[in-house]
Amino acid sequence: MADHHLRSLAIAATFTLCACGKAPPPPPPPAAVGYIVLKTEPVTLTEELPGRISALETSDVRPQITGVIRQRLFQEGATVHAGQVLYVIEDSSYRAAVLNARGQLATAEATIRSTALQADRYRQLAAANAISKQEADNAEASAAQARAQVISARGTLQSALVNLGYTRVRAPISGRIGRSLFTPGALVSAGQSSALATIQRTDQVYVDLSQSAAQLLDLKTDLSNGSMHRNGKDSAPVQLVLPNGQTYPTEGKLRFAEVTVDPNTGSVIVRATFDNHDGMLLPGLSVRARIIEGVQPQGILVPQAGIARNERGEATALVLGPDNVVQPRVVTTRQTIGDKWLVSAGLKPGDKVLVEGLVGVMPGIKVVPHLAGTTPPVGSPAMQGHS
Repeated sequence: MADHHLRSLAIAATFTLCACGKAPPPPPPPAAVGYIVLKTEPVTLTEELPGRISALETSDVRPQITGVIRQRLFQEGATVHAGQVLYVIEDSSYRAAVLNARGQLATAEATIRSTALQADRYRQLAAANAISKQEADNAEASAAQARAQVISARGTLQSALVNLGYTRVRAPISGRIGRSLFTPGALVSAGQSSALATIQRTDQVYVDLSQSAAQLLDLKTDLSNGSMHRNGKDSAPVQLVLPNGQTYPTEGKLRFAEVTVDPNTGSVIVRATFDNHDGMLLPGLSVRARIIEGVQPQGILVPQAGIARNERGEATALVLGPDNVVQPRVVTTRQTIGDKWLVSAGLKPGDKVLVEGLVGVMPGIKVVPHLAGTTPPVGSPAMQGHS
């Protein structure tokens, strides 16, 4: 009975093979993948930050006395120099004040001479007991009061002369002056809220950039531990990208970093300076700046095709392991340099990172490797599909 059952199974298996017509297909051959061999090389690190241009110096032109503007002595948009007269305010009342102060000083000076002579005579008479000592003291006090009146009169005259000088409104700094907000005939006053005009020095300009505090800390750490080098300790070259996409022809220098972090944005303000002799950089202009942070002498660059993200969002790479078995690596990427990632952790020189033929390639499988950019091995799936 057992032999009969075995013969039945054999007949059924034979019938099944005949019904299918052929045996199950063999497993596919290992995939052909291209790899690169990692090496270290000097890498220039740059960072692009948003910024805004501001003038090196800015000063509002304001009146310091009250009066009516009689003349405007500059052309709007022109370059003016410190001390140059810009406006003339009607000065007749101020000239009269100077004359009045001169008269008061002359009167006080005349009085001081007579009171001084009287005090001298009273001292002599008091010494001869011709008058009381009280009368001599009163004369001396009158002389002292006259001397004080002279000092006060001189101060009044000086104040009147200062106010007369303020009738000529002068440029506080050198630079380009903007439009005039007041015309001849307008009444102006000391302490008014509106400036007559604004002067900006723009032969050099500031560019204030916003950088995250984390990036600034990473940069300082790299510089301190020697993993990055910079030509200058206190400055770094900066390239400016204008709103029209053009790069400003002159490089600037990074000069200053704010000492506090903005708690709302987690960023700090860094300031660069640029020469602006052609006047192309206008205050208030929004720009982008590329900061050349330094050179990492032992940088590792990996093509972007060799870096992916896992379900946790971590950067990963596939590395060729022993016996051509694919191994996963979790890596740390710092920034893109052209079409490559700068990797700071997870890979080392000599690693073979897979960058070609990665469709369907999973960690743990065996592959047929070839150097990226070369022809796959003969007989590999890539060659069979090509033939």
